[in-house]
Amino acid sequence: MLPGNSQVPNPLALLRQLEWRVRHAVENILSGQYRSAFRGRGIEFDQVVRYQFGDDVRDIDWNVTARLGEPYRKKFTEEREVTLLLVLEDSPTLVFGSGAQSKREALLELAGLVMLLGAVNGDRVGFVHAMPDGPVFREPVRGRGAILHAAASLIGRPAPPLGRAEPEIPWRFISRAAPKHSVLLWLGDFPPRPEPEGWAVLSRRYQTMGFRVDDPWERKLPAEVPITAYDPSAGRLVTLEGSQADRSAHAEWRSRRDAAWESLFPRPLSRLVVSTSDDRFDALVRFFHARMRTGASRGRW
Repeated sequence: MLPGNSQVPNPLALLRQLEWRVRHAVENILSGQYRSAFRGRGIEFDQVVRYQFGDDVRDIDWNVTARLGEPYRKKFTEEREVTLLLVLEDSPTLVFGSGAQSKREALLELAGLVMLLGAVNGDRVGFVHAMPDGPVFREPVRGRGAILHAAASLIGRPAPPLGRAEPEIPWRFISRAAPKHSVLLWLGDFPPRPEPEGWAVLSRRYQTMGFRVDDPWERKLPAEVPITAYDPSAGRLVTLEGSQADRSAHAEWRSRRDAAWESLFPRPLSRLVVSTSDDRFDALVRFFHARMRTGASRGRW
């Protein structure tokens, strides 16, 4: 299968089509449960109080506890707004689709939905777009119009040329690009590879979440073989014979990919995987519902 479309033709029109679904969800589906779908440990220190059974042990102030001889914890108050920073890793491998949409198109739609959700909730939203020819940074902004245009500028950018090297994400810059406890949402293809240097520090500074889009062929090789497909990472056509060796190699790659993915985001409710054939909006609503049901707003996911 040849790669899908490389660019969203009218990003503002797409976003406006998506916006009414987001507003309906916030007002009727997600309302009354917690103010922002991204509300987690985006909180600021208030005071130290005596620890009680059921409190989050991660909030224990060990210095005060050692000094007073009984457990005390830090009490926090929610900030009035959340800062959401998207990191879109726009690798050439995303420009593939065995169906009507490429993985890149589906991932950009998911990014747009997330940015609209932040806009409706009154949060600040920005992004880092990592491309093979260098990153683009948009500082977090507040307000429907500003976020809408930021989202349009992101999803309207053309795909990287095929055959180019993988993009480099400026992690050192990202570690200073948003306030502490911001939500860092990494969207990409997530091939099997070591975690980036300093990821453990970033995971402590920010609330980290990962969103990935899979093509159905990545989950299961097609039964109709042999078949010719375009491999955007190698920049050439390949033939899938459907042999046992092909299927074993595919299963081994999928296992290594999922292991690396879960290592980056060990909490199940910090990662979301959808297919190009899924309804991305419904998947996103289910994801945040699950976070809310398990007390994600207290950082217990």
